[in-house]
Amino acid sequence: MKHNKISAWMLTASMLIALLSGCGSNQTPPADGGPAAQTDPEENYETGDASLDDPRNQNEIGENELLVVSFGTSYNDSRRLTIGAIEQAMEQAFPDYAVRRGFTSQIIIDHVKSRDGVSIDNVGEALDRAVENGVKKLVIQPTHLMDGLEYNDLIEEAAQYSDAFEQIAIGKPLLTSDADFQAVMQAIIDATKTYDDGETAICFMGHGTEAASNGVYAKLQAMLTGAGHTNYFIGTVEASPSLEDVLAAVQKSGCKKVVLRPLMIVAGDHANNDMAGDEEDSWKTAFENAGYEVTTVLSGLGELEAVQSLFVKHAQAAMDTLA
Repeated sequence: MKHNKISAWMLTASMLIALLSGCGSNQTPPADGGPAAQTDPEENYETGDASLDDPRNQNEIGENELLVVSFGTSYNDSRRLTIGAIEQAMEQAFPDYAVRRGFTSQIIIDHVKSRDGVSIDNVGEALDRAVENGVKKLVIQPTHLMDGLEYNDLIEEAAQYSDAFEQIAIGKPLLTSDADFQAVMQAIIDATKTYDDGETAICFMGHGTEAASNGVYAKLQAMLTGAGHTNYFIGTVEASPSLEDVLAAVQKSGCKKVVLRPLMIVAGDHANNDMAGDEEDSWKTAFENAGYEVTTVLSGLGELEAVQSLFVKHAQAAMDTLA
């Protein structure tokens, strides 16, 4: 088998990313700061029809594969509307590639299998499937939010298959370049403009991490404020800015109402419970207790066409490194 040539920029990235750590959207630690969020196997809430989602684990796919790697979510509707939509955008943009799926959270994979009878490959299984299918050119595009531990882990796992494919490249996470930050900022502004009435605080909840890559939240906040969007606030579940930080900033702003929306690719467990849940420690409850009228929007970033297009752009850049 011909020895694979992993793109030079990818190898450089793996060295740099070793200095960083963080999470992708809706990532759970260690990649996003802590143990993977576990869903109660006796859950009594409806997450949607799993049969409407395509797990993309088909065989006999040809020599070119685009593997879209996500942390994953057990919320079926959100998975289809976010991760599934990103995968569909890839399929439309790259008709010469078979688009396949891989999740990094084994807990989510096992839960979906047990509850819904749907099998989703983890990254190792997806790579093994590509080998068995005779794939020669493999492009991996993560749906991570940032260059963090999960992205680094993905690079390391892919490197173990360096002799399995003739060519392999890995695309960048969502927030990488300054242009990426600008595009995502505009996307979330456009997605929430109907709430921007001069008296509403529009708050985005990210996951957060104790690692250096947590700085993406502060950078995005600074860009929003610098662009005059002083009623936009970004916080995290696990790190800084915290819920307390965001609540204090909203109170200082003089806004009368609050809109909560996840700054995560999917609207999964964190969005439904930590953000929009009725528990005493949720963001919704905290703002209501502070006297605000609260609207929760359970839509992941993956639903936004601008975000889907940005991932397509990153995948294209990875393909361009291949001969």
